[in-house]
Amino acid sequence: MLNRFATDYLDTLAGADFTARPRVSGRLSSFDGLLMEAIGLQLPVGTVCRVGDRVEAEVIGFRQGRTLLMNLGGPAPLLPGARVQPVGPPGEAEVGTALLGRVVDGAGKPIDGLGAIRGARHWPLAGKLQGPLDRGRVREPLDVGVRAINGLLTIGQGQRIGIMAGSGVGKSVLLGMIVKAAAADVVVIGLIGERSREVADFMETKVAGEARARSVVVAVPANHSPVLRIRGALRTHAIAEGFRAEGKRVLLIMDSLTRVAHAGREIGLALGEPASARGYPPSAIAMLPNLIERAGACVTSGGSITAIYTVLADGDDGNDPVVDAARSILDGHIVLSRALAERGVYPAIDIGPSVSRVMTDIVGVEHVRAARVLRRHLATYEENRDLILMGAYRAGADPQVDAAVASHPAITAFIRQDADEVVSLADSAAELTGVFGAD
Repeated sequence: MLNRFATDYLDTLAGADFTARPRVSGRLSSFDGLLMEAIGLQLPVGTVCRVGDRVEAEVIGFRQGRTLLMNLGGPAPLLPGARVQPVGPPGEAEVGTALLGRVVDGAGKPIDGLGAIRGARHWPLAGKLQGPLDRGRVREPLDVGVRAINGLLTIGQGQRIGIMAGSGVGKSVLLGMIVKAAAADVVVIGLIGERSREVADFMETKVAGEARARSVVVAVPANHSPVLRIRGALRTHAIAEGFRAEGKRVLLIMDSLTRVAHAGREIGLALGEPASARGYPPSAIAMLPNLIERAGACVTSGGSITAIYTVLADGDDGNDPVVDAARSILDGHIVLSRALAERGVYPAIDIGPSVSRVMTDIVGVEHVRAARVLRRHLATYEENRDLILMGAYRAGADPQVDAAVASHPAITAFIRQDADEVVSLADSAAELTGVFGAD
């Protein structure tokens, strides 16, 4: 009986399709609190590894035969010589309708307490490269429910636009207005590098009710690893690309692009890159076009990603390297003015330096003409503002200034809008042409 058991057991082993594979591992040789160096293993950049028993890190580069890794967050009670083992290939993101209404972190793990995400498809975290001719033109406007944007800075489906402002000027409130009213099939929101309190506040006040059911949120607060912050930005775009491949109209909102550049700066400096423009290494600025160019319309599927990025102008400096780089890549930008906010004008959109590069292609001639009239009156008023407020200007001296002064209350009323008010694109255009279309 024992011989029969041994024979059957050995025959089973012999018939099994078994191939021995070596277990790849290395040892931790250096760790300075942020950057790890491992010896004894060679892995592609982007591979996730386990260091010790529970610390996860991602391969970010190589130096003198050593593999460089960066901690993905959490405590790191590590000792010299700790084992380093790969646990996953360069990343993929879960995409599809299974994510609607969910909140995930930079690693794709749900953080909303609703359990695991089931039935999702997978998409490369770095996206799928598209040729220039695979991109469709921006032909249709997108209603965002904000009168000043609909009327004067009309956004098109597939456009990439930036909201540029200093801190505390109203970027998050404006984003909330857009999320609630935007005429999109799906809204993908990336809260990257913001305060944890702002993430909870945004979820409870800006993404609530019907907006929550059609939204996906990727939240990576400022206290998370710079690698996770960049992964969060990549995951946000990958999720949006997955919906676009299904032919859906996607609104992608990322707050903020500057925090992603800050994460790239931390990684670049840790790798020894020289700091150039205001402390940013070249790789941090070069990363932005790769990210922004993933949005747009797709000829093959008929879907589109309309992307709105907030760009934090450090010290209200419009020539900040990130602001300048974003302005050159995006299809338009909305500038928020601290002076307008101090006067109680919300949303504090500074119409003069703001522009939508596709507006003339997606709205009618009368709409464009009325918008130009409003801009002309506003520019004339701002040029003579000091004289007007001091009483040094005498009515009748200049017909253009007289017209600007007379129309200024209407301009301010057109820009100002309550946070819970929704003004459609049709109503915005009708109001604009009704007041300024006859000039």
